Amino acid sequence: MTATIDRVTTRERATSPPARLSMTSGSAPGLLDGAWWPHSRDLFRELPALVGVLDARWGRITRVTVNPTHWPVIPRKVPAAGHTVHVGWFAEEQDPHKMILLSYTAGRWDLLVIPPETGAAAAARLMAAAATPGSLLTASRLMADEYAIREVGEDRGRESEWDSEGGSAPPPLRNRLGLLTSAREA
Repeated sequence: MTATIDRVTTRERATSPPARLSMTSGSAPGLLDGAWWPHSRDLFRELPALVGVLDARWGRITRVTVNPTHWPVIPRKVPAAGHTVHVGWFAEEQDPHKMILLSYTAGRWDLLVIPPETGAAAAARLMAAAATPGSLLTASRLMADEYAIREVGEDRGRESEWDSEGGSAPPPLRNRLGLLTSAREA
């Protein structure tokens, strides 16, 4: 996937939807500080709500970096919470499911970015896992685990459907003499 860098920062901004965010609630260091579940893949529209929430908690967010794999357009600057946030990207160096936020006063935070099309149940699991204090799971590992859970559920659903449609018949039974009989005769 290719990313487009948007050099225009003065376009009209639609109202940002409220940020869906979960953060760690402990001092045990981990690889992630929480998770963010944006409503779309439009950083220009989504970042202001996130920055607005985080500025109040951590101090002014000045820079954000993303991996362009999941962001079709990456604006260089985004007006948010009364100031400008500079946006950068790293294709090879940064986990595609992670966003890094920087603040001059409070440091750095790493957030799992949950794809907008993720269902509510899966997003809740991911948000809880990313907000676990001291967790050593990367953003991509959490997403891979969630995809595996989804695939197991889909496989079970297909097996159930197969069985309900007469897909697998029970093996034939043998009577005491070793002759094949139907299940009804046994």
